[in-house]
Amino acid sequence: MRAVRSGIRAGALIAAIALLARDTAAMPQTPQPQPGDPAYSTVFYRNGNLNLEAYFYTPQGAGPFPLVVYSHGSRANEEHVEWPVLYIARVLVPAGYAVLVPERRGYGKSEGKTFTEDIGPSERGERFVDRLVAEASDVTAAVEYARKNLPIDGKRIALMGYSFGGIVTTIAGGHSGALAAVINQAPGALNWDKSPELRARLLVEAARIRAPMWCAAAENDATTDSARGICAAAKLSGATVELKIYPPFVHPTNPNPRAPGHALFAPVGVSVWKEDVLAFLATHVR
Repeated sequence: MRAVRSGIRAGALIAAIALLARDTAAMPQTPQPQPGDPAYSTVFYRNGNLNLEAYFYTPQGAGPFPLVVYSHGSRANEEHVEWPVLYIARVLVPAGYAVLVPERRGYGKSEGKTFTEDIGPSERGERFVDRLVAEASDVTAAVEYARKNLPIDGKRIALMGYSFGGIVTTIAGGHSGALAAVINQAPGALNWDKSPELRARLLVEAARIRAPMWCAAAENDATTDSARGICAAAKLSGATVELKIYPPFVHPTNPNPRAPGHALFAPVGVSVWKEDVLAFLATHVR
């Protein structure tokens, strides 16, 4: 009987981990360098007692440069794969932006427990929110590190994030000092309907954002309510906002049956939203 129960528990844990990978991962993809890719340097910075990794790209020319701090999504089972998010650098660096990509706690070579090690695979209550608040503090620490140590213009800093990265971008957006802009791509879309605690916290944090904000989602993501709600909360508090709901989108080789449109902001969808993001940044950051 004990063996049967152990087998059931093990099966339940495997199923929960698989669910986490399906429902929280923002289409993680290992880096695929191409000839002519922007070069980056790896830097380390502190947040509390954690040593955290980040990748820093600079455009051609002399600084100080406008900076975009990009927050990646979750990547269950690939947390310790270094991921410099080359597809974002390919969009932003040629347009004249420096890019800083923090590997938040538990990712890449950053210290700290992974998301699953910290709170488990199925938690969606207060501990779930607390973990994401902690990751957001890793982003705000990266912003402060950049202001003090990198050849960037501290008055022209934008935050940008996708999925889990959109959650931490929203939270960090109200706690990072003066920002020039915030870009939210499908922020928390896969968990918006699963966690009342997350929804409440994100709406409170969005109301603290004063920088111009661009929110976007695909019509066939798990929901568009997260992008709509976050932008609406910021607008009510006086921020300038733009909301973009794109037509349905499906990854051509790896569709997510529950939320196919979530793949729009992965590398495969860049051509759909690239010009919109660059136009927003050109208006508010350049």
